[in-house]
Amino acid sequence: MKPFAIAGIQMKVSAITPNLEMMKLKLDITMNLYPWIEMVMFSELCGYGPLTYTAQEFPNDFEAQMQALAKKYGIWLLPGSIFEKSGDKIYNTATVINPSGEIVTRYRKMFPFYPYETGVTPGKEFCVFDVPEVGRFGVSICYDMWFPETIRTLAVMGAEVILHPTMSGTIDRDIELSIVRAMASINQCFFFDVNGLDSGGCGRSIVCGPDGRVLHQSEGTEEIIPLELDIKRVKRSRELGILRLGQPLKSFRDHIGQFGIYQANASTPYLDSLGPLIKPSKLEQLTELKIKESALEQQGSRVQSKGMDQLQSKKMG
Repeated sequence: MKPFAIAGIQMKVSAITPNLEMMKLKLDITMNLYPWIEMVMFSELCGYGPLTYTAQEFPNDFEAQMQALAKKYGIWLLPGSIFEKSGDKIYNTATVINPSGEIVTRYRKMFPFYPYETGVTPGKEFCVFDVPEVGRFGVSICYDMWFPETIRTLAVMGAEVILHPTMSGTIDRDIELSIVRAMASINQCFFFDVNGLDSGGCGRSIVCGPDGRVLHQSEGTEEIIPLELDIKRVKRSRELGILRLGQPLKSFRDHIGQFGIYQANASTPYLDSLGPLIKPSKLEQLTELKIKESALEQQGSRVQSKGMDQLQSKKMG
């Protein structure tokens, strides 16, 4: 099993204009800077931003253009996710593309982040895929990892690397960074968490190894994150223990049938007493406000850029 090189792209995401052309440019830059990269991934909802009115059916032109780029560079590609329209439902869906430009699988986010994703239907299928002669990869999106059963299931299915596009711009990002470390360690896997910027999040992408240690953590600026992973570290950790100590996956295996809360028709009176899930009721107004916010941000950026150009012209004059 050979080392495998993955690049995460942390970039600015607009909520009102498609980000496809910038994604293509960032990918071109990445592959020219680091031609040894074998897989590239973007952040959640990177293609069109966080508003559900952009939802579209699959297959679509976004996928087709991403397929062409994967084939051009001979890489595996996970271009974040976009909102998928399927009948009267909307899903948050990520596509995995192989180096031949073929769609290997798609994953629908299991836990939409309420209140922000009200109107988005949860997916039901877990997603793993194999990279020949490298290892098994699992796909998870953003809020999914707050439910440890999701990452544990991927690990039980054999996933050695978790690809986790996210769109986190809220004040709980510090908590999420600790969850990434916890998920990597208790499931003894690599965890590649890529966040966006502006309407796509606050950055601070993070990559952890199977002992939970941080391999890289970004700040709040655009960044390409190229890392070469030694996948065999996962097998060694799972067989011998984290730092040659605890063996959580083996212990879980040996007690897997003893968790009563997961049994069919299990009684959960305390959980039932918490009341219904709180969701916002003014979705149309929220969408309009987000569009207005993004438009004002872009207008401000253009004004600032124009001012800088004028200042530079004066200096040169």
